[in-house]
Amino acid sequence: MRLHLVDGTYELFRAHYGKRPDHAAADGTPVKATVGMLTSLLQLISDPKEQVTHLAVAFDNPIRSFRNQLFAGYKTEEGIDPVLFAQFDGAEAAVRAVGVTVWSMDRWEADDALATGAARWAGEVEQVRILTPDKDLGQCIVGKRVVQVDRMRQKEIDEEGLVALRGIKPASIPDWLALTGDDADGVPGLAGFGAKSAAAVLAKFEHLENIPDDPKLWPATVRGAERLARTLAGSRELAVLYRLLTRLVTDVPLPETLDDLRWRGVPDKPFDDWCAQLNISGLRERALRVRTEG
Repeated sequence: MRLHLVDGTYELFRAHYGKRPDHAAADGTPVKATVGMLTSLLQLISDPKEQVTHLAVAFDNPIRSFRNQLFAGYKTEEGIDPVLFAQFDGAEAAVRAVGVTVWSMDRWEADDALATGAARWAGEVEQVRILTPDKDLGQCIVGKRVVQVDRMRQKEIDEEGLVALRGIKPASIPDWLALTGDDADGVPGLAGFGAKSAAAVLAKFEHLENIPDDPKLWPATVRGAERLARTLAGSRELAVLYRLLTRLVTDVPLPETLDDLRWRGVPDKPFDDWCAQLNISGLRERALRVRTEG
């Protein structure tokens, strides 16, 4: 058994800004992002290399979460193309129409649902595959049992690969993002810290609270250690807050069991009705092939 956990919000954004032509539903509503996202999902399900058996897709709907109450600068829906934002509910309906479990997050974020799913079921499946390039999901990686997959770049990252890529282990990812910042989520980080300097310090000390104020105790490879040490010493509370923002929740109350996530094929009528509504006969043909292969 394999558990595939998909970042639906990322897939929706990727489809919206991708090169595929615009598409409108039968009533004229723009649905390019929704159709692109669902096409990608059907490609995943039918990919013999992925061997999909259990599957869930998580969405941010709306964008705001409990983190906005902790930090005013955290990401919001501001700046999102209204054409894309208007498709959030329809995208979830589309995924359900193809027979896949949807986790629609409001208080929490899609990433929290993915992290919860990985933590909850890693011991019950051969492998958990988290499908998103987002850096914060690196904290969920466990050996080769829980891996992160960037389908667009055809990259798979296990724990050894993460250390090679980032220079730190999964447990240090929230601390690393707290220092370097995460533009996608509105986390500013601490001034002067880059990916390499933050990784060098955390590779030795693992977490923020273990990093000494004395730069002489830092690894010799850290450039500008004295300046960075002063910055951290004067901003530790802020760094801890940023880590709280970047640390994913692993106990979101998802109601499903693992068996509920088993993909049992495309349900004929719901999907056919959805295809008619969105005026996409080609996607219906693709789903028919998936049904047959399934």
